[in-house]
Amino acid sequence: MTTFDKREEGFEKKFAHDEELRFKANARRNKLFGLWAAEKLGITGDAANSYAKDVVMADFEEAGDNDVFKKVRKDFDAKGVTESDQEIRRAMVDLMEKAIGEIKASG
Repeated sequence: MTTFDKREEGFEKKFAHDEELRFKANARRNKLFGLWAAEKLGITGDAANSYAKDVVMADFEEAGDNDVFKKVRKDFDAKGVTESDQEIRRAMVDLMEKAIGEIKASG
């Protein structure tokens, strides 16, 4: 194996590792976001955990975060929750930072 091949293999492993961490952080953020939204909706206990799972599953509908945002926005509108789009998106950003921190802390 040449030095170039070793470097290429190293980059490929790093890319795969980074993608795995990105996926885990996104899934964790969506769960935290679902729990945050459940609280705003007045959902507690097992129902809140179930709602958070629904939010996680919503992320598989389309690429990006818009599917998760749209689910929560629609649910807030249906229940009369008055969070603005900016507040919802801010929660998504803040919870992504929290999710990344938790993943880094768990090592």
